[in-house]
Amino acid sequence: MTALARQSDSGEAPPLDMLMALFEAHGWPCRVQSSDEVTGEVQGSWTKYQLRAVSRPEDNSLQLLCLPDIRVPPVKRTVASELLAKINEQVWLGHFDMWANGGMLVFRHSLLLSDDGTLSIAQAQSLVESAVEECDRFYPAFQFALWSDKSPEDALSSALIDAMGEA
Repeated sequence: MTALARQSDSGEAPPLDMLMALFEAHGWPCRVQSSDEVTGEVQGSWTKYQLRAVSRPEDNSLQLLCLPDIRVPPVKRTVASELLAKINEQVWLGHFDMWANGGMLVFRHSLLLSDDGTLSIAQAQSLVESAVEECDRFYPAFQFALWSDKSPEDALSSALIDAMGEA
C-alpha cells in the first residue's frame, strides 16, 4: 500500500509516509532509514541535495535536513561561520548550520505538526521546496567563500545579485 493510499480522509498522513509519497510522486530516490527517519535525494539548480527527515512523535515535530554536500576544510571554518551568520540573517524559515564533526554544511527546518501528528501534501511539498530553494539561493555564496577566497560579505553580495530580464 502506498503512502498516499494510507492518507486519512482529511488528506493528511503520518509525516514520513507523506514525505515518502511526495518523493515517489516526483520519482525522487528515497528510502526508510528507521521508523522515525527517511532519506531522499533531490536535484537542485547547482547540485543534488540529500534530504533527511526525522520525526519526533513525542513532541509532534518533524525536522528536515538538506545537505548540499559541502564540507568546510578546517582552514576555512572561520570564514564559513561568518558567512553562515550573514546568510541566516536572510533566511525566514529554517537556518544553515555547520556540523562540528566533519564541517558539513546543512540546512535545517522543523515543523510543529497538528495535534494528531499528521502532515498534508501541501506542507510536505512546501517543506521540501523551501529547503531546496534556500540551498540553491546560497550555494554560490558558499562556493565563492570557500573556493574563490571571497570575503563573507563579497560572497553573499555576489550570490544575491538578481538578473534583470530574461535571456
